[in-house]
Amino acid sequence: MNKPHENHARVALVTGGAAGLGAAIAEHLARIGMTVVIGDKDAQGATETAHRIQAEGHAATPLALDVAEPESVAEAFSQIDRRHGSCDVLVNNAGIARGKMFLEYPLADWEQVMQVNLTGTFLCSQHAARMMQRKNWGRIVNMASIAGMSASVGRCAYGPSKAAIISLTRQIAVELAEFGITANAVAPGPVDTPLTRSAHSDRTRELYHSRIPMRRYGTADEIAFAVAFLASEQSGYVTGQVLAVDGGFLAGGLLER
Repeated sequence: MNKPHENHARVALVTGGAAGLGAAIAEHLARIGMTVVIGDKDAQGATETAHRIQAEGHAATPLALDVAEPESVAEAFSQIDRRHGSCDVLVNNAGIARGKMFLEYPLADWEQVMQVNLTGTFLCSQHAARMMQRKNWGRIVNMASIAGMSASVGRCAYGPSKAAIISLTRQIAVELAEFGITANAVAPGPVDTPLTRSAHSDRTRELYHSRIPMRRYGTADEIAFAVAFLASEQSGYVTGQVLAVDGGFLAGGLLER
């Protein structure tokens, strides 16, 4: 992993960075020396996370950003350009889920999930890539999911949105390689966060544990380490890839005999 001084000039935007995985990713990138911009529609949460990072002696600033609104995205990147002059790393972490079954799935929920997860990733990547092109260097890391690689009940819009993000990642990687920009995706399995602690029932946890060879949920730090590698200098020949951080979930079949 990079030493802090190797990253001092890198500016990294983490969308959905106010809490959960996004905050863990932002904190880790800051600790390895990047100037981190915490982009989130929760302005107070973004400010609190930025202050926490600053209190550790690292560089971080909050930024009001709603990835589902093109005007908000355009204004956010304009602010980044004015304040920092570059966006070297983009982590498209902002996302939502609406867990309903296919036959009853409302169109409004479908459109909202796609707008935030997929269109938000597209818009932010496009704006960031235009800035990265100026320096002939950039790292785009998209947050996918094992739900985009293996279907599960109740993931009607979420799973397809993440599958589309994987496809978009490969498209970006192919088109931007000539500009020194890489694009990769991280596909987490179930991760132990405040959100999953409240949303996952004991039965859900039991079912996941029965399918995961490591028999546990991942940690936010484990996801952040994977993102940090893909955002680093050392990952320069890695592009268009999907890194599953899932305890072996996708590799598994029968786990008992």
